[in-house]
Amino acid sequence: MTTPSFQRAKWSIAALFCFLGFQYGTWVSRLPALKARLDLGAGEVGLLLMACGAGAAASFPLVAFLMRRLGSRRLSLVSAGCLIAVLAALSVVPDYPLALLAVCADGIAVGCLNVAMNAQGAALEQSYDRTAMSQLHATFSAGLLAAALLSSGVTTLTTSVPAHFALAGALLLLLLAAARPALLSHAEPAEPNAPRQRSGWRLPSWTTLLMGCAMAFGTITEGAMNDWSTLYLKDEVKASATVAPLGIAVVSVMMLLARLRADRWRTRFGDGRVVRAGSAVAAAGLALALAAGGVVPTLLGFACVGLGAAAITPCVYVAAAGHGSDALALVAAMGTTGLLAGPALIGFVAGATNLTLGMTTVAVSALIVTVTAFWIPWADRASVSAAPGTSVPAHENA
Repeated sequence: MTTPSFQRAKWSIAALFCFLGFQYGTWVSRLPALKARLDLGAGEVGLLLMACGAGAAASFPLVAFLMRRLGSRRLSLVSAGCLIAVLAALSVVPDYPLALLAVCADGIAVGCLNVAMNAQGAALEQSYDRTAMSQLHATFSAGLLAAALLSSGVTTLTTSVPAHFALAGALLLLLLAAARPALLSHAEPAEPNAPRQRSGWRLPSWTTLLMGCAMAFGTITEGAMNDWSTLYLKDEVKASATVAPLGIAVVSVMMLLARLRADRWRTRFGDGRVVRAGSAVAAAGLALALAAGGVVPTLLGFACVGLGAAAITPCVYVAAAGHGSDALALVAAMGTTGLLAGPALIGFVAGATNLTLGMTTVAVSALIVTVTAFWIPWADRASVSAAPGTSVPAHENA
């Protein structure tokens, strides 16, 4: 197979990231229609979302096995095909138990694609000695946005979920066709200077657990803003109904813009410094905003979270891929666990005290990432850039 150019491979892998964001955004955007068709209550909808996350979190042993057997290229294509099939099934499921089964299957396929596409992204950086992971994660956000816009456009023409999901499925097939030709066939993460992994599972190393901790608290920081920022602005800051939704918009826009620039920061300063500085900015900005109160300080604090958290997960994925497919699968599963547990933890704290203290949990999560990042061996981007063509990663001092 001919080795693709860096740009060709990057856009091919980016299509996978966009695919995952678009697929997830498509079915989540039609939750009200699914709720009405299946006559579900709020608790049942919550369980439906939990089933997706639980499937993704529980997929770790399967993902580790499939990564060894299929490799990241084939696993990407197989899991993407499964996600298209799940989307079709969700459009016609006749009852709630089957919907739960379909959404759980969606979570498992998401777990597989998440690990495989990040393995591709990490291999892209190692093979070409260039940074790209943050831009790849930005295309995931772009996929979510495109799905929301398509859903808004389709529902103005028809309320049919099967018609919407059929159109979305066709677009997903186009994205998959665009991704397939230039995916890297050698993107099998392996720990540098380590013997070939045994076929059986082994206990994770201390370094892997540290990376998993950083990923879990990073996803709590990133994901909690989507779930609680609007309620915080409305209930605690007393923002108007028009201003309250701007919390999500500020975080999302800042995160997207930061991810488009973060690869340059990684090349110049190194992954470790970017993660430590970014998580510290997120923690300090949000803490100051919570202490100050008011709409403007709160929105500025939320902007700090979007800016600071943008590069955390891309950098941790790259670090985990350098320690093998098992490490990458475990770290991805811990990230999904953070997304699941974070909103519930904040809700528990808010219920026992108030939402301001609940949001303080997000700032503490970002601070934990800062502390953890000092102990993780990050790739030294400056050394790599200074010696193009080398493939043995150096590590920066903590």
